[in-house]
Amino acid sequence: MDSVRRIALIAHDNNKPDMLEWARFNRHRLTGHELFATATTGRLLQEDLSLAVTCFRSGPYGGDQQIGARIAEGLIDLLVFFWDPLEPHPHDPDVKALLRVAVVCNIPVACNRATADFMISSPLMSRPHLARPRVA
Repeated sequence: MDSVRRIALIAHDNNKPDMLEWARFNRHRLTGHELFATATTGRLLQEDLSLAVTCFRSGPYGGDQQIGARIAEGLIDLLVFFWDPLEPHPHDPDVKALLRVAVVCNIPVACNRATADFMISSPLMSRPHLARPRVA
């Protein structure tokens, strides 16, 4: 593969099984990329799939903000965030801020398995791409 991507993986509690299943199915595609995740999601990916994952704090304890900061710094290329729109989250402002910074910084975002499948299997994954933030 020509381009190593820095991929952030996040899943809310009700979506963690779906994230694990998706990652298991796409393990061969994820291997060779740099993976980042919030605490529990990262630990599950490490334990279940033996993937190397850099883990941040849990989402409600600042993990979403840590990943958002990395996106703003240009250190994350893609975001796969299986968030649960049907459950209230006390850290909902952090979730919205994370999604906002991803859009502002023009990085691909997948919020469900269908979109994540399209993104991870895209031929663009192996081509260089420079995310350019919008000019204010």
